[in-house]
Parts: sequence; structure tokens; C-alpha cells
Amino acid sequence: MSAPEHLDSDPPTTVDVLQRIKPGCEAAFEAVLAELIQAAMACEGHLGVNVFRPSDPDHPEYRIVFKFDRISRLKQWEASPIRQRLLNRARQFTEGTGQYAMLTGLETWFTLPHRPGLPAPPRYKMMVVSWITIYVLINLINVILVPLIGPLPALLRTLVVTLVVVAVMTYVAMPRMTKLFKGWLYPARRL
Repeated sequence: MSAPEHLDSDPPTTVDVLQRIKPGCEAAFEAVLAELIQAAMACEGHLGVNVFRPSDPDHPEYRIVFKFDRISRLKQWEASPIRQRLLNRARQFTEGTGQYAMLTGLETWFTLPHRPGLPAPPRYKMMVVSWITIYVLINLINVILVPLIGPLPALLRTLVVTLVVVAVMTYVAMPRMTKLFKGWLYPARRL
């Protein structure tokens, strides 16, 4: 199987977990969470984890985002005895079962920070918002960045431009665009 075919059948994945903690159990939960993160970091294919602690009293959930280079490696992690043991310990500090979502494509750009368990918007809506954002970014980059890197060889210029576009899309533009267009992306849902 070639590498592109393998990526199609076993793509990189992001897991969003939204979990409410029992009042007064935050420190105990944080201790178990730290162990869980350490164990995940030792797992093959683990690319990182982000923890978003509650900042809004209307949404007091923790959001934990794990990234793996392949779904198969995520599945190995999920089946591991250490993960099962740590999750069992964490359950005594949590309310309910929480929300879990596995994201493997563009939908990772369309996750609302306070509601990661929502199903992804329709693909055509994700395409339209992505296109608008990329259109604006490319035009800004052509005006601001390209004149600065003009003397570089074409391949290096393309490398820099694509790196900037992907980084800005992932960390700056798409979180803001998702919030801006949330009424259209997620209609008839109370957010």
C-alpha cells in the first residue's frame, strides 16, 4: 500500500473530549489528567494534547484535545490498560459521561471552543468559510509578505507562503471565522 493510500484509510486524527468536573474535585481531576497526559505522550503516534480549562461559568467543562498521527494508533491508546485505569480513576471526579468527538479532516477547524462535541457543519459550509478565509489571507500575504521574500527561490517562497497560510488558518483565522459564522454553520442550535 502506498503512503497516500495508507493516509486515506488511516488518517491523522484529533479527539475532542468535553467533561464536566464535580465541584471541589478540580485538583484531584487535574492530578489524574496530568498522569493521563504523561501516559499518552509515551504512546506511539501521539502528537500532543491541549487542555482548555473552564473560563465561562455557563460552560464549566474541561476541553481536552488529543492529536494522533493515525487513527490506528489512537485506537491502540484507547485500548491500553493504563488509559483504562486512569479513566476509571478520573470518573470519580466527573459528572456524566462527557462528550467525545473524533475529527479527521477540515472539521477540526470548525470546532467551537465551548462546544467541541457538536457535529461538524455540512461540507459545503466548511468549504465556503475556508474559501473566504483563504482568499483574504492569500491577498494579504501577496501584499505584505511576498514583497519581503521576493528574492528567495520560487520553491522556498512557496514553502514560506504555505506555512504562513496553514499556521494562520489553524491558529488564528479559523477559530475566529467559526465564531463569526457560527449562526450559519450551526443553525437552529443553541450555542
